[in-house]
Amino acid sequence: MNSQAAQPIPSHHHFLTFLLEEREYGLELFRILEICGYAPITPIPNLPPHVRGVMNLRGTVLPVIDLRMKFRLPQVAYSTFTVIVIAKVEDKTVGLLVDAVSDVLQVKEDELRAAPDFGRAVDTAFINGVFQTRDHLAVALNLEKLLSENELVLPELPGA
Repeated sequence: MNSQAAQPIPSHHHFLTFLLEEREYGLELFRILEICGYAPITPIPNLPPHVRGVMNLRGTVLPVIDLRMKFRLPQVAYSTFTVIVIAKVEDKTVGLLVDAVSDVLQVKEDELRAAPDFGRAVDTAFINGVFQTRDHLAVALNLEKLLSENELVLPELPGA
């Protein structure tokens, strides 16, 4: 038997869902490395406002991106529910600051709907689709299209 045989196409996706401004979003579970409680973030000058700075995760320095600010949502005080989702984007690891983690959901391939077309005025390239949760629709995010290379590469730190 040929060991290079085609692998079956998955008939479902697993999403980690999280909240921003009481709206639900999903990231493919295979991208998630871990979920951390809110930890101090060291600001770095001259970064875009949504790149909050860096954090030290067991000796590895990671950029931390506030998805609330990335989506131009109002700033709020961090709470006990605020978490940093550590995710893999291409060959980089990044912290994503979110209001709260919601659930892990299995979504069948045919339940993942295409992103709505808002015309050229609205960039939806970072949306892989939408899917139904228990109560409402959640937006499935494409991290490669949501985050630019500049957001994933740390600036040279003095003394590094």
